[in-house]
Amino acid sequence: MANTKELSVEDKLRAIYDLQLIDSRIDEIRNVRGELPLEVEDLEDEVAGLSTRSEKLKGDLEVVEDLIKSKKNAIDEHKEAIKKYTKQQESVRNNREFNSLTKEVEFQELEIQLAEKQIKEMKASIENKKAIISQSKEKLETKANHLKHKKSELEAIMAETAKEEAYLTEKSLEFQNLIEDRLLAAYTRIRTSVRNGLAVVSIERGASAGSFFTIPPQTQVEIASRKKIITDEHSGRILVDSQLADEEKEKMEKLFSKF
Repeated sequence: MANTKELSVEDKLRAIYDLQLIDSRIDEIRNVRGELPLEVEDLEDEVAGLSTRSEKLKGDLEVVEDLIKSKKNAIDEHKEAIKKYTKQQESVRNNREFNSLTKEVEFQELEIQLAEKQIKEMKASIENKKAIISQSKEKLETKANHLKHKKSELEAIMAETAKEEAYLTEKSLEFQNLIEDRLLAAYTRIRTSVRNGLAVVSIERGASAGSFFTIPPQTQVEIASRKKIITDEHSGRILVDSQLADEEKEKMEKLFSKF
């Protein structure tokens, strides 16, 4: 909510230019961090994903190892069955019983062959999974170390700038409260629509800062008179004269120099 105290146009221009200087300084601080917060977030997600995959692979490995144990137990049972059927063949009463037992022995031998083949395939699968686990572990360690480095980098920058950013954010709110709602809304709209966040600029060499479009001399005189709010017809930015800009920059530099 803007301050209800009515300011002169010049005071409004000074207040909104000061707000621009403060917000631009906050932008600079955040630009120092750059993409680091997003990099850290992406790395955290990647490390979490790799950890989950590694745990799943280890779980799969345990399942296969348990299956091998189960197959080995089954082979032992088949061998015991062969011994039993072979022993029974010694006391059969006719060829039909003997042939029946022979078929049972052959069936048990086929089951052993099948189990041994499956064990061989599962052992190959285990070796493959172990290789993948080893690669995943290396990748996870590399990413985890990279994450640790990036976190330290971000924490160092945050520690260095957090106090200044918090102070300037508070100052930004103070200056916003000095500015009437309609003008503040225009400032916010322009600021969010331009790439460099500059909604208020000064006149430099007859043109608005950062623009090649010359401002007519009469308009420059009106801007310098500070009797009304004037915007650049090309960019929509609010314009202030260079003298006012220099005075406010000097004032704000003292504020920024505290850090």
